[in-house]
Amino acid sequence: MRKWLPLTAVSLSTFMLLVDLTIVSVAAPALADELHSSFAALQWTVDLYVLVLAAFLMAAGSLADRLGHRRVFVVGLIVFAAASLACGAAPNIEFLIAARGVQGLGAAAMYGTNASILGLVYSGRDRSVAFGIWGAANGAAAAAGPLLGGVLTEHVGWRSIFLVNLPVAVAALLLARRSVPGDRQAAGSRLDLPGLSAFTAAAALLVYGLIRAGDAGWTDGGTLALLVGAAVVSVGFLVLEKRNADAMLDLSLFRRPAFAVAVFAAAGLTASAFANLIFASIWAQSVLGLSAMATGLVLAPMAVVGFVVAGGGGRLLHGVPARYSIGLGLLLVGVGNALCLLVGPTSGWGALIPGLAVTGIGVGLSTPVLASAALAAVPPERAGMASGASNTARQLGYAVALPIFATLVTGAAEGVLGDRGAAKALTGGGYGELVGRIPAEVLRTAYADGLDRVFLASAILAIVGSLAVLALYPLGDDRQDRLDPSPGRPDSEHSVPR
Repeated sequence: MRKWLPLTAVSLSTFMLLVDLTIVSVAAPALADELHSSFAALQWTVDLYVLVLAAFLMAAGSLADRLGHRRVFVVGLIVFAAASLACGAAPNIEFLIAARGVQGLGAAAMYGTNASILGLVYSGRDRSVAFGIWGAANGAAAAAGPLLGGVLTEHVGWRSIFLVNLPVAVAALLLARRSVPGDRQAAGSRLDLPGLSAFTAAAALLVYGLIRAGDAGWTDGGTLALLVGAAVVSVGFLVLEKRNADAMLDLSLFRRPAFAVAVFAAAGLTASAFANLIFASIWAQSVLGLSAMATGLVLAPMAVVGFVVAGGGGRLLHGVPARYSIGLGLLLVGVGNALCLLVGPTSGWGALIPGLAVTGIGVGLSTPVLASAALAAVPPERAGMASGASNTARQLGYAVALPIFATLVTGAAEGVLGDRGAAKALTGGGYGELVGRIPAEVLRTAYADGLDRVFLASAILAIVGSLAVLALYPLGDDRQDRLDPSPGRPDSEHSVPR
């Protein structure tokens, strides 16, 4: 079993950092009460973490190619653990938001090297199994966050949702130092600071512009300035990367259809499968009156099913065309979201279960293959860059979808209530404050309409992504045994030295 220790270290770190994407949503009421925070400020405890994680993922992968994947991974674990301790000890909301930003840096260093470490350590059928287990950790973590957050918040306190990271980080660190081999470093190259700065600025402007659109509207001058600024800086980033010999993202990789499709499918999967969970969580707690722990249990089917399917998929899908695993997975995510349209004004929590379970199957089928597909499409010396690009797409998909879905929920609620202030209060968890002056059945209808819009948008996004994968993933790169080349195979340009 010693050969699986690197996989254990990587999976622990992945589960930990992805749980922190959604774990705050269930703890928000308790956190706001103790730190006297507004809902808008609480949003930044999620948004800043995701933004920093997404912005620095490609830089982390590029840096790992230069300094060594294990070294960057270990540093990320240490930074993440220290920031988690700071979050757990936060005296006010401003300190917590800043600590979450630092936590995002550590998460980027870990997540940007996870897939490349697995690609360097494992090959053949072992690599299929490794990516299957790692995919299970990916799929389960984002959905398990609300469950763990509910249990810890209800029985220990909100600070424990951050402090629980410490023993996990220590275990992953010890395993990594003991079992993950050092790898070769690229000489004579520098970190792409101009590219990193431009990409971070573009991502920040885009996400902040979308958040502002939900508050001030899409025609607001400030919103338009932020979105135009994001577009201009994005073009600048592409120009910089094209001219820089040490670019953190080699744009020529997107000429490889398998890589381009895998990256864009990764963004679509995360946006359609996970970004809607926070709104389902608010509905369950605020409208249905469930406890934090009960809400976590309602969302658990997606995590459980995703973990089981992804864990078994590594062995069962070895040799199956990758386009079918990814395409069918996205299609099932779309079907699952469509089933969640069963939620109506009089629905109970059971209306979500069928859809979440089907979505979990789709996540479990597609996640492991997406990770290995991006790696297999590039030479081994670009493994960190490919991993960073794929994982960046995942997090940007989540970060961009979140404020868009918030706008959809608020817009639908406003259409029913005829009051934007009441709609924003409702979608922010203020059902109890409004029920005294607005009939409960009207409030339930307003939120149900908003939730339906979010699930419909998620379904359309996933189904379009599925059709794109099935149509565009190249014929010559769609066998999963090509995604797991064995060392020394003469016809494999992607063989990884052991």
